[in-house]
Amino acid sequence: MNKMVRVYIAQRRKITDGDKLAGRHGNKGVISKILPVEDMPFLEDGTPLDVVLNPLGVPGRMNVGQVLETHLGWVAKTGWDAGIADAKAGKVPSWAKNLPPEALKAEPGTPVATPVFDGVREDELAGLLDSTLLTRDGDRLINSTGKARLFDGRSGEPFPEPVSVGYMYILKLHHLVDDKIHARSTGPYSMITQQPLGGKAQFGGQRFGEMEVWALEAYGAAYALQELLTIKSDDVPGRVKVYEAIVKGENIPEPGIPESFKVLIKEMQSLCLNVEVLSADGTLIEMRDTDEEVYRAAEELGIDLSRRPDASSVEEI
Repeated sequence: MNKMVRVYIAQRRKITDGDKLAGRHGNKGVISKILPVEDMPFLEDGTPLDVVLNPLGVPGRMNVGQVLETHLGWVAKTGWDAGIADAKAGKVPSWAKNLPPEALKAEPGTPVATPVFDGVREDELAGLLDSTLLTRDGDRLINSTGKARLFDGRSGEPFPEPVSVGYMYILKLHHLVDDKIHARSTGPYSMITQQPLGGKAQFGGQRFGEMEVWALEAYGAAYALQELLTIKSDDVPGRVKVYEAIVKGENIPEPGIPESFKVLIKEMQSLCLNVEVLSADGTLIEMRDTDEEVYRAAEELGIDLSRRPDASSVEEI
């Protein structure tokens, strides 16, 4: 009988830029910057913030539960008093009439829970925020809007607008930048599209998606965009010629036609559509499948365009 010993090695990793965090509402994201505590924004009593989130991540995804959690977390942390002394006299505020007597007052740090689909109403939330216990200086840092006055940790100046501040569960996900960091110069290409494979395990390239293309288009970076979409991707003759030019110290040649465009032409021809590519002056551009000069250069440089020797699948060729 064959026996196997599996050894697990635990490693403590300090959180760093690029690590992924998430709340309990699908609000995931990566850390863009870690600042010293003295540079973080702070409240009027000097309390620095731990995490700053972009509010633009809320409306489009419509997960407003994270905002409610933030407000209620602040209420639970600071404690509240809705006037329980006047409860027997019938002087309970209108927003608190539906609350049980034990919910009219709580000490700071009181654990709270709410049934599913039976959360706090807007007027109750505003009332609770207005009923939070005062600080030792006699101040209430957050009013019924749930927003506080924040100050820039570097300059000490207040921010022009109030900012929502509260407490939220933040979880560290098993997507650490140290496991994901990867770089490639040349490597395996897909047999169909002739584009680099994806993923660190396949020694693939970095995907330059639609939104990244829009970003370069917005700034008019035409040459960078052309390079990314041709010689760095699926312009087979072009990338070999560029590699040759770099090795020989020559100027980079003009990019050619990407393989994905040729695949599109072939697919249209398979639908019995006679597609021709014309230049600006109307002359027909020949779409050659092979280029003897390219294969000669590849052979000289030791590049195998036919098949990767250690390819484990068709996709890696």
